[in-house]
Amino acid sequence: MVVGFLVRGGLLAGIVYYTRKVGVWGNADETDKLYNTVKSELCPYVQKAQKQLPFEVPQLPNTGEMRFLAKHYYNEGVKSSFRFVHMLPCYAGRGLKKVKDTFQDFAKSPAITGEPESSAAK
Repeated sequence: MVVGFLVRGGLLAGIVYYTRKVGVWGNADETDKLYNTVKSELCPYVQKAQKQLPFEVPQLPNTGEMRFLAKHYYNEGVKSSFRFVHMLPCYAGRGLKKVKDTFQDFAKSPAITGEPESSAAK
């Protein structure tokens, strides 16, 4: 358990270090430069894939659109997280009620269904 935690922590630290080194967490100019570099590196592979796919692959968005989309989806994620935290007591209450009802159903004696064999034979 401790080894797994250390491995995961090391991977996370390595990812943060690498993304910081390449410019993901830098200023806007560094991020634009990184985006353009990645876009130019992926272009040959995308063109190769376009030839093999039976449908047309859309162009990658420009940096302004990418920035807008990143902000939009980040904000939506934050809003959804806060909405979930806000509703957590309600979800917990519903879950506990369902667990309580389930245990009460298990505690009841089973209902007898059908007729006894002696009366069915007559």
